[in-house]
Amino acid sequence: MWLTRSTKPFIFKNEFDRKLDFIDCENLGLYVHIPFCKSICNFCPYCKVKYSEELCNRYVDALLREIHMVGSELTSKKETTSLYFGGGTPALAAHRMGEIINTLNEYFIITEGIGVELHPDNVTPDVLRTLKEAGVTKISIGIQSFSEKYQAVLGRKSLDAEKLKNALSQVPFETVSMDFIFALPGQTFDDLKLDVDTAFSIGANHVAIYPFIDFTFTSSKVKALPKREKRAILDRITNYCLDKGYTRSSIWTFSSEKQAKYSSMTRDNFLGFGCSATTLLKDSFKINTFSQEEYCKRIDGNTLPTSLTIRFTLRQRMIYYLFWTAYSTKVNSEAFEKFFGVPLSKMYGIELKIATLLGFVTENNGTYSMTLKGAFYYHYYENFYTLAYIDKMWGIMRKTAFPEKIVL
Repeated sequence: MWLTRSTKPFIFKNEFDRKLDFIDCENLGLYVHIPFCKSICNFCPYCKVKYSEELCNRYVDALLREIHMVGSELTSKKETTSLYFGGGTPALAAHRMGEIINTLNEYFIITEGIGVELHPDNVTPDVLRTLKEAGVTKISIGIQSFSEKYQAVLGRKSLDAEKLKNALSQVPFETVSMDFIFALPGQTFDDLKLDVDTAFSIGANHVAIYPFIDFTFTSSKVKALPKREKRAILDRITNYCLDKGYTRSSIWTFSSEKQAKYSSMTRDNFLGFGCSATTLLKDSFKINTFSQEEYCKRIDGNTLPTSLTIRFTLRQRMIYYLFWTAYSTKVNSEAFEKFFGVPLSKMYGIELKIATLLGFVTENNGTYSMTLKGAFYYHYYENFYTLAYIDKMWGIMRKTAFPEKIVL
């Protein structure tokens, strides 16, 4: 209430625009959701179903039609920053990735590359070549941990690091990112350090170290580490990576090469395609239905598959902007003013002054950068936000394709 200067909640309604107002959006990203997995991990909160070739092909056919529906609003190609495929396991649709990318290329000019998430089982020379030939420039592999102990905790099988190294050496990409989970029960700094070192030694040039979040609607019984232990691990792994000379590109991502980047979050605006995909525009945010069946039915009826839409107040949009921009560990006053037409200091000068005095951020020429303390508390409140807002919303949308309304 303080940050939005209002008692008004975030209200998501069962409504949508027939046409999306994205044509004049700058720094526009693209996201495509592929909801299929060979097996379902019980800790994963994302929208996914068990893979079958028939279901996958029907879904991709609908996805292509959604892209055409949205893209046909353009009179000329629209420049976008990047394209990311998430899931699920997008590489299960590798045989149709070129078709999806070519369809997007009919309407958009992608300037910063194309990224795809992979399960370790998908990291084979054949799959990697198929993705590269389709135009993919970045890959992100969901390792979670190289330790058999923590793979078992997460209900996954052990990994063959040498096999991954061999496949990656045969098909190079601009960015090879590997994802890890920290704050698992009993996990230590040395456990996480070994994961990071192994990743960089077998071909990664970027790592993402995400905190474990125990969503209420998953069947996982794993509990995250307490706050103090989380902070100790996060601070130590951050200092370790910085001491090694790695570049910190967001709250929990580090790269061994400056050009290696992988993040679908830090975009001013973005268009989402596929079930559960979200779209963020200047004054609204929309979420597609989580139901693959209802998604396909909507597309068959030549209707956008939007389930919920929120119309932001100005302050709500500012908070959304600042929250996800801060994910990069920096907020630039000039960029904020360009986006909203009003100085950052006028809207949040008091808060930024307090944050500086408390040691959460430092300021240099209008750019606010997080300290280690600030980064931990960003993580802490991101965790709170996830459980208070996203957990509730996704929990409802997993059960109801088109909820009447959600108030947060």
